[in-house]
Amino acid sequence: MYTPPSLRAAMAYKNVGAQSSVEFASPHQLIDLLFDGLVVALTSARGALQRGDMAAKGVQIMRAVRLLNEGLKAGLDKERGGALAERLASLYDYCIERLTLANARNDGEILAEVAALIAPVAQGWKEIGRPSVGQPA
Repeated sequence: MYTPPSLRAAMAYKNVGAQSSVEFASPHQLIDLLFDGLVVALTSARGALQRGDMAAKGVQIMRAVRLLNEGLKAGLDKERGGALAERLASLYDYCIERLTLANARNDGEILAEVAALIAPVAQGWKEIGRPSVGQPA
């Protein structure tokens, strides 16, 4: 398939921007990027399901599962995080199970459920990363 040079340039620019974001991000920002990617994957999966694009739905659900399992869950420090890390691991496992079921059943309601479960955790993560009043950014 032919890709116009302008589109190739735009895609390369996007890839460099994403790579730079990761290379220069703090550990907190990396988790923030994982949450952002997860929200995008869930939204994309729901859109693909609504359009009847089952291939794209499957790709996006698998992307969400990998972000949960290999990114967010793998990044938990259960020794220092204690009970909170254990509860987050349980939440991520539950979301992975639900996403697997959503994929098998083509169930948009389950995708919405997972998005609703992740949203407050992602928002809370963003909040703790913001400087307090009087602190430098």
